[in-house]
Amino acid sequence: MKLPRLVVAAPSSGSGKTTVAAVLLAAWRARGRAVQPFKAGPDYIDPTHLARAAGRTPRNLDGWFLDRPELLEVFRRGVKGAAGALVEGVMGLFDGRDALGREGSTAQVARWLDAPVVLVVDARAMAGSIAALVRGFRDHDPRLRLAGVVANRVGSKRHAQILAEALESVGVPFLGYLPRSPELELPERHLGLVLAGERTLDPGAWVRAAATLEVEALWRLARSTPPLDAPAHRLPLGREPLRARIAVARDAAFNFYYPEALELLEQLGAELVPFSPLADDALPADAGAVWIGGGYPELYARELAANRGMLEALRRFEGPVYAECGGLMYLSEALTTPEGRFAMAGLVPGAARMQERPTLGYRHVEALADGPVARRGWRAKGHAFHYSTRPAVEPAAWRRVDGAEREGYLDGRVHASYTHLYFPAAPELARRFVAAAARGGVR
Repeated sequence: MKLPRLVVAAPSSGSGKTTVAAVLLAAWRARGRAVQPFKAGPDYIDPTHLARAAGRTPRNLDGWFLDRPELLEVFRRGVKGAAGALVEGVMGLFDGRDALGREGSTAQVARWLDAPVVLVVDARAMAGSIAALVRGFRDHDPRLRLAGVVANRVGSKRHAQILAEALESVGVPFLGYLPRSPELELPERHLGLVLAGERTLDPGAWVRAAATLEVEALWRLARSTPPLDAPAHRLPLGREPLRARIAVARDAAFNFYYPEALELLEQLGAELVPFSPLADDALPADAGAVWIGGGYPELYARELAANRGMLEALRRFEGPVYAECGGLMYLSEALTTPEGRFAMAGLVPGAARMQERPTLGYRHVEALADGPVARRGWRAKGHAFHYSTRPAVEPAAWRRVDGAEREGYLDGRVHASYTHLYFPAAPELARRFVAAAARGGVR
């Protein structure tokens, strides 16, 4: 497969990768190029901004979740109909699951895609030192092609000129900059950036901001990539006949889903029917299972508690219910936020409450009993990122493979956990969930 592709990385989180990626996607789109966005790592939020800029639904690429053949297949499926691809990195270029960034890092994804890397450097308090910083990133891994630098939060044209001269001294191209401007800052909250549906820059502002970027030089870099191979993979091919309906919670409170995971369920024979725990008072008709993903239930706890019709519909539902993170909080007996304590669905014993420090990281888990998505002993990969806590309850859903910790809740029909699963990493879990929805139960 021959396709232009580029990786946008940075020395650390907060450097401006999302802003630069969005500006570049919007500029290419304004020039008539349909460029498919991707996000390295397990991120639900940054992709919403990339989607608005590109006009295409992003996919996630994670080298710890997936082996290289499966990652390349997710990439291949995502770029259908696109003229090129842009991958926004995660954290710093060499940050990943291990100390050297061998797994789960932007560098790993760039190597597997054989794609040039553009480094976004926050230059607001930097001048000539940018050369030393960039030289270190360029030379750290000779398998990578660090093709140039975009400076972010630049104070003036003179500041940009100094940065360009410094980079010239180490032989690294300066590919433009974005000025220091409140209009280019995306707002944040406790889980990261706010979702694009809540607040984002107007695409026109992104296009205007591209005036100080070398947009065409960046496109030429993307076009300089060699063809990609297509190794055999474990992901299913084709589309199976429709055999189940799965109700999926989709509204302002629950919206953390990987598009490639939803597509996998559809490919395996599921019709995904959205519903709103905030606004609807009943589940979709003939749904054989319910999936409540992550999101921000803590921001809408009062409204969720007030919708007694939906809470009662969930209590009456007799089919499988699968919940992740925010969904676990919603299925708990109650949710305590700074605004008070609010009654929730009560399908999971114990109450959730918000805390100041996050719990986050990759999760490699093993099922402790048969349930809607796994049989006892099956292993799965996912991640956790939450600011709530709740007491451990039994029967637990998962055991951490890398420790003795037991997590989540599983009563055979209801599976709720803080772990966000990545179904493409273990398609058998998605297949089991569709089968459970087709039966309306678990056997």
